[in-house]
Amino acid sequence: MSPALILLVITCYSAFLFFIVWLTSRKADNQSYFIGNRQSPWYVVAYGMIGASISGVTFISVPGAVFTTQFSYLQVVAGYVVGYLVIAMVLMPMYYKLNLTSIYTYLEQRFGPVTYKTGSMFFILSRVIGAGFRMYIVLNVLQTFVFDAWHVPLIVTVSVFIVLILLYTYEGGVKTIVWTDTLQTTFMLFTVLFCIGYLIKESGHGIGVWLSNASNAGYTKIFVSDWHSPNFFWKNFLGGMGITVAMTGLDQEMMQKNLSCRNINEARKNMFTFVAVLVLVNLLFLFLGAVLSMSAPAHGLTFDAAHTDNIFPTMALQFLGTLPALIFVVGLISAAFPSADGALTALTTAFTFDFLGIHKNKNLSDLQQKKTRYIVHISFAVILLIVILVFRSINDDAVIRNLFKAAGYTYGPLLGLYAFGFFTKR
Repeated sequence: MSPALILLVITCYSAFLFFIVWLTSRKADNQSYFIGNRQSPWYVVAYGMIGASISGVTFISVPGAVFTTQFSYLQVVAGYVVGYLVIAMVLMPMYYKLNLTSIYTYLEQRFGPVTYKTGSMFFILSRVIGAGFRMYIVLNVLQTFVFDAWHVPLIVTVSVFIVLILLYTYEGGVKTIVWTDTLQTTFMLFTVLFCIGYLIKESGHGIGVWLSNASNAGYTKIFVSDWHSPNFFWKNFLGGMGITVAMTGLDQEMMQKNLSCRNINEARKNMFTFVAVLVLVNLLFLFLGAVLSMSAPAHGLTFDAAHTDNIFPTMALQFLGTLPALIFVVGLISAAFPSADGALTALTTAFTFDFLGIHKNKNLSDLQQKKTRYIVHISFAVILLIVILVFRSINDDAVIRNLFKAAGYTYGPLLGLYAFGFFTKR
């Protein structure tokens, strides 16, 4: 497929995205940027969070993982559900009661400034590496299948995407992101549904036949009872629950959108709706993975367990024709943008509040606060650019994934700090 056609699609998508940005960022101020003036409709936040929680890693990796681990990922999703309920019933009421903008302000009130800054630094470190990794996964696919054909260096590809994200989050922040995430969630889900429908239609069989074939092939197996297995049910379930509480409930990026709702009741409705939709979306991704795994041999494709991430992009871009390839690109960039836009806003919020303390400095005018926010925002965009280029220079998926996992461990101390604050009086 022509790289020029793909570039045209990306350009049109970006133009439409910036139209949404223009509509939502007018008359934006600091409160719009940080908490959306607490006027975000809960149902918009709930729907948009689907795109933010999925990211490019889920978009590419979950369908591919079905090839080796079947539907066992649903064990993790079950843990997610319980974790989100804990967030809705325990953490969010506390955040609203204390009227927080940076959720790590709780640590200052409970333990003092050193713990406060330590907790925020854990988040900043994790989010910089995590957002960089998620963007790298997506941009590396675009680079390999599109821009390498034009001999465009990766630094140019990454810089363009970073600048686009910087521009559309620069003014409106959270107020804009809750709406752009909604747009991107829609395109992402459309891509999954389209690819499933296309493959089913191409085969000439109905969806019932595909479900039966997937079951017979063992792809729909969910529960793993062997406790030696890394996919043992209780390992996955408890891991999913802990990951959700730590990486959503104690994550400034994810909670900042929830805190933009009008009140705690609307924030809870947002969370409950989000959980229900998230389960259905993960089922769609897993079914897509089963369809791809069964369709690949018919197109002469074989994959080993170490390269399952290649199944979806290879099938979509090289074997299904022009229209599916273009739809896939739209879905891919829809997964790329939420990987960084919310992260960029959350990193800016955490640093300006937790380390610069602009909300405490009464001598700063609104204009001075905005200038400070601009500088921090641009600085983190540059840092993300550097991180992605470092990942590319490493050029070893195993090493990069281990770095991503290591960054995730910083949520462990955060979880410990909050648990100690909740369950003790010391």
